[in-house]
Amino acid sequence: AAGKAAPVVLVARNRLCALVQPGIETDTSSLLETMLREDIRVGTSTPKADPSGDYAFQVFDKAEALTPGATAALKAKALQLTGGKTSEKAPEGRNTYGWVMDSGKADIFLTYCTNALLAQSEVPTLAIVPLPPQLSVGADYGLTVMDGASQEAWALALHILSPAGQAILAKYGFDAPGVTQ
Repeated sequence: AAGKAAPVVLVARNRLCALVQPGIETDTSSLLETMLREDIRVGTSTPKADPSGDYAFQVFDKAEALTPGATAALKAKALQLTGGKTSEKAPEGRNTYGWVMDSGKADIFLTYCTNALLAQSEVPTLAIVPLPPQLSVGADYGLTVMDGASQEAWALALHILSPAGQAILAKYGFDAPGVTQ
């Protein structure tokens, strides 16, 4: 707004996905119904301490339009397992979300798709289930270059926006707008 940088461009998006324990049969179309089952423990990060927790609770808010009473039910049952001051920490060298799921602390955990991929690489038996479009939430990431930046800064920005740079972001679970399907 102060005119000190080039325009901001969308570089990537990160959305929430569901990490699902083996043996729990669900997919995108049945995910909400599965999360609402009384026997299913739904894990999230801690709202107001970790943006992923805030996004999970936005998913719960959106669920009301699909299933009346879903918001209250999901918020009441949500296990805020990560990101908070008093959250139990993963052992050294363990992925937080892989460890939470491997320890059996939740049946389904809502987290960024990027975190879900890292967790699944550590615990390959975990399934990653995309949220249905009506529940989808996430973050958009922008990139700009400040006025007076070095040629190297411009080169880095252009690489990140290039097909090769976008492919790297996609490999790590980001929705990269520069990647063609």
